[in-house]
Amino acid sequence: MGFTHFDENGKAVMVDVTDKPETAREATATGKILVDREVFQAIKAGTVGKGDVLGVAATAGIMGAKRTSELIPMCHILPITNCKVNFDMDVDECAVYCTCTVKVTGKTGVEMEALTGVSIALLTIYDMCKAMDKTMEIGEIYLVKKTGGKSGDVSDRRRSRAAEHEEGSAAHPKKELNVL
Repeated sequence: MGFTHFDENGKAVMVDVTDKPETAREATATGKILVDREVFQAIKAGTVGKGDVLGVAATAGIMGAKRTSELIPMCHILPITNCKVNFDMDVDECAVYCTCTVKVTGKTGVEMEALTGVSIALLTIYDMCKAMDKTMEIGEIYLVKKTGGKSGDVSDRRRSRAAEHEEGSAAHPKKELNVL
C-alpha cells in the first residue's frame, strides 16, 4: 500500500474520504510513565498536592482524543461516540500504564485519537507530579488494536499489557472515566 497523505507532487494532503462508507470503528492504544517510589505512592494514595492525578489525567486524555485534529495537521475532525481512559498501576515497576479506547461511526479510523489520548493522559500525570520528580519517563506508546474500515481488524499481540489491563486485575486497581 502506498502513502495516501501525499499528492502526485509529493506535497502533504488530507486524505479524501468523501466516497468512503461510514462504518463502526474502534482503536485502543497504550503507554506508560515510570515514576519514583514516592510519586507512585502519592498517586496511589491520592496525596499529590495538585489533586486526583488519575482523575484529571483521564479527563485530559479524553479531551486530547477529542482535539486530535487540532494537533495533527492532516487528521480529520471526527464525531467521537465514546472514549475510555483506564489506568493500571504496577507496584514492582513503579509504572502507571494508560489505555485509551476510542469509538466512532465514520469514514476514517480513530487510531490517532487513541494514541493522542494516551499521550495527553501521561503528560498530565507528569505535569501534576513534576514538583516531586522531574525524572519521570514516558514511553512505550503504541496502538494495541483497531477494528473497522477498509484495512479491517489489526492487533498487536507482541505486547500484552493492554490486553491484560482490559481484563482487569484485583492486584492492579484502575480508574476509569467514560464520556459519551
